[in-house]
Amino acid sequence: MALILQIETATTSCSVALARDGSLIALKEVNERNVHAEVITKFIEEVNTVAGIDITDLDAIAISCGPGSYTGLRIGVSAAKGLCFALDKPLIAINTLEAMAYGVIDGDKTNFSDSLLLCPMIDARRMEVFTAIFNRDGAQLKPTAAEIIDENSFNDLLKDNKILFFGDGAEKCKGVLSNQPNALFLTGFINSAAFLTRIALAKFHGKHFENVSAFEPFYLKDFIAGVKAVK
Repeated sequence: MALILQIETATTSCSVALARDGSLIALKEVNERNVHAEVITKFIEEVNTVAGIDITDLDAIAISCGPGSYTGLRIGVSAAKGLCFALDKPLIAINTLEAMAYGVIDGDKTNFSDSLLLCPMIDARRMEVFTAIFNRDGAQLKPTAAEIIDENSFNDLLKDNKILFFGDGAEKCKGVLSNQPNALFLTGFINSAAFLTRIALAKFHGKHFENVSAFEPFYLKDFIAGVKAVK
C-alpha cells in the first residue's frame, strides 16, 4: 500500500492532496496569490483529518518541484522536506509542467484526438512562460524551458500538429498565438496537487526518491528581486 501526501505550491494554486494506491482520498486547495505560507500547514493537517489518518502513517511525500514561482516553490519544498526529516519518509519530486499535463490527460477534459500535443504554460514575467510539450501519453517531446512568446512561437510544431495550450501562462499568450489555426486553448485550468497522483505512485514503486538534505526546487531561472521605485 502507498499512502502519499502531495503538495503543489509552484503556481498561484496552493494545494495539498492525499492519495492511497493512486486514488485521491482528500484534497484541500485555494487558487490565490501570496497565501501559500499562511495555509500550507493547515491544509496538510486538514487532509489527514478528513482521511482519518495519522501523519505517521504516510509512506512518502511528493512535491511539485518546479519550474514556477520562486517563493511558492521555497514554501512547498521546505514543508515537504520538513515532513520527510521529521517522519523519516522518502521525498518524491515531480516536474510541475509534467503534472499539469497529466491533469489534462487523466481529467479527460478534452475530446480531442490522441495526436493532440499538450503545452502547459506557467506565467513567468511579461511575455515569458515556463513551458514544455507533451503528447497525450504523457511523453515529453520538448524540454522544459523559459520561452518568450511571440507570433512565431511553436511555428515548427503548429504547422503539422494541433497544440492545446493551458495554464495561467497560456491565458496571457492567447492573443498572440490565437492567429494560428492549430492553436487550441483550455480555459479555466487551475493547477492541483491531485495531478501528482499517477506520477507519484509510479515513482514510489520505482523507488525514485530524492536526497532530502540536498534537494532544491527546479527554479529554471535565477531569482530576480523587484526594486521599488523611489518617490
